[in-house]
Amino acid sequence: MKASAVANALRTLIAVRQPVFVWGSPGIGKSAVVRQLAWALKLPLQDVRALLLDPVDLRGLPFLGSDGRSKWATPDFLPAEGSGVLFLDELNAAPAMVQASCYQLVLDRKLGEYTLPDGWGIVAAGNRDSDRGATTRMPTPLRNRFVHLEFEVDTEEWSQWAIQAGLRPEVIAFLRFRPELLNAFDRDANAFPSPRSWESVSRILESKPDPSIEHELFAGAVGSGAATEFSGFLQMFRELPNIDAILLNPTAEPVPENAAAQYAVASALARCASDTNFDRISLYLNRMATEFHVLCVRDATLRAPEIRYTAGYTKWAVENHHALA
Repeated sequence: MKASAVANALRTLIAVRQPVFVWGSPGIGKSAVVRQLAWALKLPLQDVRALLLDPVDLRGLPFLGSDGRSKWATPDFLPAEGSGVLFLDELNAAPAMVQASCYQLVLDRKLGEYTLPDGWGIVAAGNRDSDRGATTRMPTPLRNRFVHLEFEVDTEEWSQWAIQAGLRPEVIAFLRFRPELLNAFDRDANAFPSPRSWESVSRILESKPDPSIEHELFAGAVGSGAATEFSGFLQMFRELPNIDAILLNPTAEPVPENAAAQYAVASALARCASDTNFDRISLYLNRMATEFHVLCVRDATLRAPEIRYTAGYTKWAVENHHALA
């Protein structure tokens, strides 16, 4: 399921208080989807890292009550009232005894003397067993208590998120040109391409690193192979027609011939587009292949919705209505 489909499914399951487990390879954004949904629903999120817990951490410590009988002190990270999302992240990476402690919490919404408030939904997430991502196979009784969702990365949805999150246009353009490198999990490598590691590459670029170590920094985030391809793309990106020159003379500045360069130009223009310069940008876009100026306009309006009210956008939309359908 794409991120949007997972979010829709979670919205439904949280509303009916059905425990749900989100599966996916490392670094694809499982936790981020849960956090963003909780924010969209205006619900507090209690993030419990099951991997870091001991069984006693969930049940709480015993103490002697005033009646002379032992009781359990509920841990303060378990919610006491209201509504929200209890997120058991990396649940299947937790030791077997911790997973066993979750049986009653997940099924009966109780843990010893503790009761989860009615307004709270339970969401868990973890890596797939086949990924060998530090997992402990969950016992069948615990698995059977969840609805299970498989999370898969979609390049277009990730690109839309990346634009709104302010990731570098070089990274977005490259991954649109080479979408298979967005998520190429390698369980035997220290570094491999994933949405999380490409976000790291964007931050590295933003810091303007020393050119002599730039490639090594990329390789440390996404692996040597992906870093080599990205470095080559980045060199081409930096040799593109000057964006300021395009804005000054959109009908005369050259249009790149190869697809990689056109992805790069379209992404760079989308990054700088505004309601004050879009009329000039649209003149340049009309000289490019349809797929690239549609890509640019969609990215630009996602980042700056006010562009839709310009004369240039209205004219472009009329001329390209078939591509927007």
